Amino acid sequence: MNKLLHFLAAALVVCVGCSDGEKTRSMLNVSYDPTRELYKEYDAAFAEHWFATTGETIEIEKCNGGSGAQARAVQMGHEADVVTLALAFDINEVATDLFEKGSDNPENPNYWQKRLPNNSCPYTSTIVIVVRKGNPKNIRGWDDLTRPDVEVVTPNPKTSGGARWNYLALWGFALDKALADVGGLDALQDPAQAERVEAAQAEARAFVKKVFANVRGGMQAGARGATDDFVKNKVGDAFIAWENEAILAKNYADGEIEIIVPEITVKAEPPVAVVDKIVDRRGSRDLAEAYLKYMYEPKAQEMIARAHYRPYLPEVAEKYRDKFPETRLFTVDDVFGGWLQAQRTHFNSDGEFDKIIEENLREGR
Repeated sequence: MNKLLHFLAAALVVCVGCSDGEKTRSMLNVSYDPTRELYKEYDAAFAEHWFATTGETIEIEKCNGGSGAQARAVQMGHEADVVTLALAFDINEVATDLFEKGSDNPENPNYWQKRLPNNSCPYTSTIVIVVRKGNPKNIRGWDDLTRPDVEVVTPNPKTSGGARWNYLALWGFALDKALADVGGLDALQDPAQAERVEAAQAEARAFVKKVFANVRGGMQAGARGATDDFVKNKVGDAFIAWENEAILAKNYADGEIEIIVPEITVKAEPPVAVVDKIVDRRGSRDLAEAYLKYMYEPKAQEMIARAHYRPYLPEVAEKYRDKFPETRLFTVDDVFGGWLQAQRTHFNSDGEFDKIIEENLREGR
């Protein structure tokens, strides 16, 4: 229980630094909710690496919150040297005002992703279902989240990047199921199946609507707040969560929760980027660029795996293979046409998510 209380207390920390009172150069990493533990270890390791390489002592501060809310905070003046957010769309929003396009293709909103390997994603994750000890509701997969006896916990897709991944994992599963007899999600690329795909989209929407009708306790702004609700406050029967957040919660919850890895789920790709105009104004570009590049080094990739994210380097991924169950993964690009289109269709004002919530409210669900 002491471990659990320590884990939940950490959720109250929003922005922290590692200053020892000396005058040092500093940088700020604005990140999303579940990365607190990862960057606590990584920041210390990078500061040590930077000192060994350059002889300079540095201070690294970090700030955590819902990914969408964090992106808006940076746009409104929160001076982030780097952003390490839950999805590309949120960094696209920051890039609009604060990135230098340079010789990249300015017409491509994701041009900045070519600056680092793997589309600027030093790790990936996925979305899973967390249940109570012993799985008393016998929840085996996404379908069970529509049952009337199952109360669901998820953060709010309007503020949380993780919640948007949750929503799209549900939608993609339902599409695959509706199209099973014509190749599943592969049918999305087949013009001959256009009519079937349209009908399947309607089925997927109905499925997601049923799941959100079962959401209880209100939707928290970020993933860590939703973890608090499920683990600490005992809200709900099933929690839709980042895989890394689920593993972390399980490790600290004294065996009180279990993880269900669905047969098909979304490949979550959280990217990282330097905020050009801020680092150039503050004179921290060298530090910020090195900070992100070091994430791809084997030592950092080991930290990433220990923090329950899926590492980018194949040799590290192989070493930790048993830690991450195999499952069928689909991408936002393949199923939703990329994040720009997904945001417009599902999460903008009057998008599908807003309409689903409004309909559920009108119907008293």
